[in-house]
Amino acid sequence: MSQSRFHHVFLAQRTPLLRTLQRMVNNPSTAEDLLQETYLRVTRALGERTVEHLEPFVFQTARNLALDHLRARRIQSRTLLDDVPQAVVHNVVAPQSSAEDAAHAEQMLERLNLSLQALSPRQQQIFILSRLHGHSYQDIAKQLDVSLSTVQKELKLIMAICVGVAERLGCD
Repeated sequence: MSQSRFHHVFLAQRTPLLRTLQRMVNNPSTAEDLLQETYLRVTRALGERTVEHLEPFVFQTARNLALDHLRARRIQSRTLLDDVPQAVVHNVVAPQSSAEDAAHAEQMLERLNLSLQALSPRQQQIFILSRLHGHSYQDIAKQLDVSLSTVQKELKLIMAICVGVAERLGCD
């Protein structure tokens, strides 16, 4: 199967493919990213082997990427919330903020900053990519050339440190 045939099929099926991805992930931006990843994966696959039924292959590749994304998101949300006590989760956002709350928040940020600086460079990078840049666990694992399990374990440890700081500050 030639690349030009794939380009033709991809362009012809782009809109239905994008709609399928949007329905699956319920996020237009993520659907666009998955569509681009589909293009790259199929291009790579065509370089390695012949694909007889190209259109179904493209759709299946897109669906698989969407399912992987949803699975990773589900694991990420479950990993984060399972390790944080409910009392901490419910006290994260306060509807009204007083001067005392602001001082408390500033003190917590200072302590969190000190604790996070004590992390290894890899742990810091995982934390930044996950919490500040919103990267998925899979993306972080690929970028840092570590296993998905390593990313999950490191973030679990980091979140435990954050929860510990919050609990200690709450007891002061």
